[in-house]
Amino acid sequence: MTSPQSSSPPLVDLHRLAVALRRRRRLWLGFALAGLVLGGAAAIALPAAPTAVTKIIVVHPDDSPTDSGTLMRTDVAVLETAKIASAALKKAGSTEAPADFLKDYTGLGLTNNVMQVSVKAKTKADALAKAQALADVFVADHVQRNQAAATAQSKALLDQRSQAQQQLADIDAQAATENAKGSKSNAGTLAQLYTQRADLVSKIADLQNQAQQAGIGTPQVAAGTQIVDAPAVLPASLLKTGATNGAIGLALGLALGLAFAAVTALVRDRPVLRREIAEHLGASVIAQLPSKLPGPARFWSRGPGVSERKRVAVTLARATRSERGPLALLELGAPGVAAELALNLAKELAEDGPVVVVDDLPRRDVGKLPVAGDVRVVEAGDPAVDAASRRIGVGTVAPGTAWTDLEYLGTEAVLVVRAGHANTLWLHTVARQLADCRIPIAGVVLVDPDPKDHTDGTLWDGLHTALRGRASAVVAKQAEQVTGEPAVHATAERVAVEGTSADRISGGTGPRKFVEQRPERPIDWPMEPAGERAAVAPRETDSFDAPTRRFRPVVPQHSTTAVNGNGHQT
Repeated sequence: MTSPQSSSPPLVDLHRLAVALRRRRRLWLGFALAGLVLGGAAAIALPAAPTAVTKIIVVHPDDSPTDSGTLMRTDVAVLETAKIASAALKKAGSTEAPADFLKDYTGLGLTNNVMQVSVKAKTKADALAKAQALADVFVADHVQRNQAAATAQSKALLDQRSQAQQQLADIDAQAATENAKGSKSNAGTLAQLYTQRADLVSKIADLQNQAQQAGIGTPQVAAGTQIVDAPAVLPASLLKTGATNGAIGLALGLALGLAFAAVTALVRDRPVLRREIAEHLGASVIAQLPSKLPGPARFWSRGPGVSERKRVAVTLARATRSERGPLALLELGAPGVAAELALNLAKELAEDGPVVVVDDLPRRDVGKLPVAGDVRVVEAGDPAVDAASRRIGVGTVAPGTAWTDLEYLGTEAVLVVRAGHANTLWLHTVARQLADCRIPIAGVVLVDPDPKDHTDGTLWDGLHTALRGRASAVVAKQAEQVTGEPAVHATAERVAVEGTSADRISGGTGPRKFVEQRPERPIDWPMEPAGERAAVAPRETDSFDAPTRRFRPVVPQHSTTAVNGNGHQT
């Protein structure tokens, strides 16, 4: 039931949004289908470039089972450098820029020691050549870097050995000098020198061994780092690629379509629910008609529309048969439905006598339909309109309507409105213009409503509710209000008679709205002289009946009381 809401409406009505998305499912389904088609077409028109894949096993001198993949990530980062790319292009004999080549290949660490290299190119042969060159360059660079590190370490050890030998020579010289003194030599000094000499000899031997080991390098790195799988072109499946691209396009199209439909539904502000349309038009929804079947099905299937139109026509005929005044069917977004409904209604009313249908639609939709029975279709302005005992006017309230011409179609109207066709502002305009033209709305016939709309389209808080707010009921109500206030009329007659008598007495020629009055002068009260004020004796008051009891001040019996100029006793 429609009732005034105490709280403000929500910013986004989820029910209305869901209904709008359901009604515009053709739009977002079309977007999804377009994305699917474009994705499949892209797979055919833009095939994927040939990709060559090779695998390299990389051995590190510091390998450990607890490594978290840091060494392999370092190798991948080294692979994707301009130095490696430039060397690979040079080895493959390509003139491509290193910056462009960096975008065509990637490295992926499969394990701590296995790396996969993928290279894209315009042709399969070019992809294979570049993948082979890239793998060779990386292996050579990896071995060279480890060998350079070993050589540098060996050189550092040899330098330390040379320094130790120089220190040993100095100690030998000091020991020889001390021995040359003979009996004057210091035994403690000689013992210390011999101890240092022994340490240096041992250190030199260790450095010599370490230098030899470092000079050998890392043969396990050089021998273990190699290409495991030779470059090979990945097989390209057109079906798989098309399915993948189509699925991506379907998802993107569906998301885009839903977003577009939701935004347009919120921005356009076109009511769809029966409750909203009834509130904005100020009239109840008395019936609803389904739209025609989409596609070719409308040509061989009668559908529920024909029977529904007949049922609505019978309902309107039953409601308007007692009214001899003309009835107007005003469409908003459904001219064809309004034309067919008008002919069905005229056919029902033709059982009581001839009916004239005034076709005032822009495209003359009523005249294009077959007419049966005692029904005549004429255009607006035809002389038969004034002579008809019962007529039905068919017009429109779409933008551009001549509002002053609607009163010639009928004294009351039934609006045939398509759900979601007009926005809220235009529905308010229609209701206001019909009210200004003094055309009551008997009800609203809603076309193409939402099947899952369970809102109430009846207004219970006004006189014009559904078919209970007929024009005759309005006139009868106004008559009751007029006859129910005799005192108002008597007062008006008395005022008119008194006004006429006053005008006759004053000798005026016409009725006077106001009576002239002389201004009254204020009373001049006598004022006492400033220095002559009589003594005022105190007035004894009995305050026994006062709400709050007051006591007089105690005065001695032999004292005399006087009142000064301010009224106080002295």
